[in-house]
Formats: sequence, structure tokens, C-alpha cells
Amino acid sequence: MSRLLAALWVLFLFSLPLWMGNQYVLHVLVVTGIFIIAAMSLNLLLGYAGQLSLGHVAFFGIGAYASALVSLGFSVHVMPGTVLAMAPQPVWCGILAAVLAAGVCGWFIGRLSFKVRGAYFVIVTISFAEVVRLIALNWVELTQGPMALNNIPPLTLWLPGLGEHVFWKKPANYWLVLSVAVVSYVIVRRLVRSRAGRAMVALRENEPLAISVGIDVTRYLVLATVVSAAMAGAAGALYAHYIRIVDPDVFLFIYTVTMVIMVVTGGKGTLAGPVVGGLIFGLLPETLRAFAIPPEAQWIAYGVLMVLVVYFLPEGIVPAAQQWWRRRPGKVPVAKATS
Repeated sequence: MSRLLAALWVLFLFSLPLWMGNQYVLHVLVVTGIFIIAAMSLNLLLGYAGQLSLGHVAFFGIGAYASALVSLGFSVHVMPGTVLAMAPQPVWCGILAAVLAAGVCGWFIGRLSFKVRGAYFVIVTISFAEVVRLIALNWVELTQGPMALNNIPPLTLWLPGLGEHVFWKKPANYWLVLSVAVVSYVIVRRLVRSRAGRAMVALRENEPLAISVGIDVTRYLVLATVVSAAMAGAAGALYAHYIRIVDPDVFLFIYTVTMVIMVVTGGKGTLAGPVVGGLIFGLLPETLRAFAIPPEAQWIAYGVLMVLVVYFLPEGIVPAAQQWWRRRPGKVPVAKATS
């Protein structure tokens, strides 16, 4: 039954552009979908592996810049008399490069920072994000610095029956982002329900006990970081080719805060948590703006809602809804087997 409801929900989401004529709403849904993908990637690290990363936006930005540079081409002096150059490549190559670059950076950070725990790991991730931001800001020859990379080409794919299709319009980008979100959800679902996922949860719940039964801490935490970083890189690539301009502001700390809010309020360690939290806190600012509420009041309402959710639903919206469903009035309790 749950699978049928999930399939119907996905079909409803795919049908939205067919009957919704408001292009601005589609734009908001596209941007919200991109950040939901990023939030799902952070949930793998925070919710299942139990590691708080406040530098997760670094992987998002690395994916955006890597995909943009591969798609636009670049020429940069790496040493005196030595030039590293690349001609413009198809956009799908750029997206693959974004996933690979973010995944490699995730492996490096995982191997380096999982020697420490707690606040030290948080400091390492924040420092990494700041270093990457400064590189993007100051390596002008490669990234154009504050002038930004612009005119980034949209994705072009050959589709059966349609031929070569360019993702210019908002409906096409909406379907693209939704497809990537569904694939990301399936990847996370299969991973957390596998042996590796159970090992991550064991490390989150009781690391000394998990080590005592032979679980390799570094191996599984690095795996979580690599997959999480690669997904965030894919989200960054989608952002770059949709907005078509990337500057160092893509590494702003507020984006990491947004991802953490989506995960925590939705319910960390749950598959649907980042989706629910992302929809609420991605669409809420636009909903308030539609009622002509001043920006200051919008931020106040945003903050008040966040405080209320954390105070009354400390485990998140999805776990609270699941508990209510199990305890709902009129539900027939399942009889326990007696010996």
C-alpha cells in the first residue's frame, strides 16, 4: 500500500507542469527541489552516520564550479610555462565531472577528518568550505572570481522520439530536477537498508559497541561522506546549469544552514524527512511573499516556525507523524504471539 501511495505521489509531482501555468511557481519548485537533493545528501551524513557537517555547501559549490568549467572550457597557468586547458565539453560530461570532483573531495575530507570527532569534525568541515570559497574568490584566472562564471549552457540530451532536447524552459528543468531527486532518494534508500547502512546506524547509536563487533569506523563513515558529497555535487551542477551563473556566493554559510534546517525539522535519519522539511522551508518564504508580508516579518515567521517545530516536535515532523499514525484513535492493535 505504501509503495502505491508513493508511486501516486511521484506521478502527481511529474504531472504538475502539465496543468500548472504559473512559471514562477515552477521556478520556486525547481530551486526547492535542488536544495532537497542537497538536504538528502546531508541527511545521509547527519541522520544516518551521525556526523554533523557545517561545511556541506563546499561540495555543492564544487559541483557547481566543476560542471560549469567543464561545460564552458578553461585555460589556466598551473606553473610557469605550463598551461592546463580544456575545450568546452557536453553538459552531461560536466555533471559527471561535478559528481566525481565532489566525491573525491568527500573522500579526502573523510579520510582526514574522521580521525577526530564532535566539535573538531565540525571545525574541519567549516574550514574546508571557507578554503574552497576563498579559492573560488581569488583564483580569478580559473573561476573569474567575483565576476562569476556566466553564460553556462543548459543541459542538452537526446531523448527517444524527441531528438536532441535543450533544457531551456522551466517545465523541462522541473522534470530533470525531479528525476534526479527520485534517483537520489532511491540510492539513499538502498544504501541505508543495506549492510553498510546498518553499520552507519550502529556507529551513530553506539560507536564503541559497533567497534567491538568488528565494524570498521573509517570505512563506513568515509563511504557515507563520499556518497553524500557526490549527491551534493550533482545538486550543485543542476543549480549551475539552471541559474546559468555561478559566483563565490554559492559557498555562503546560509546554504548549509538551510540544508541543516530541512533535515532537522523534517526528521533526521528518516528517508522522507529532508523532502518534507525541504518543501516546507523551501516554499514558506514564497508563500509569505505572496501575501505581501514585509521581508522582516517573513524572517520572523520563518524563525518562529522553526522554533515551534524544534520545541514541540524535537525528533522532526516525519517521526512525529509516524508516531501519531501508529497511535491514531480506532487503530486495532496487533496481537502479540503467545507461547
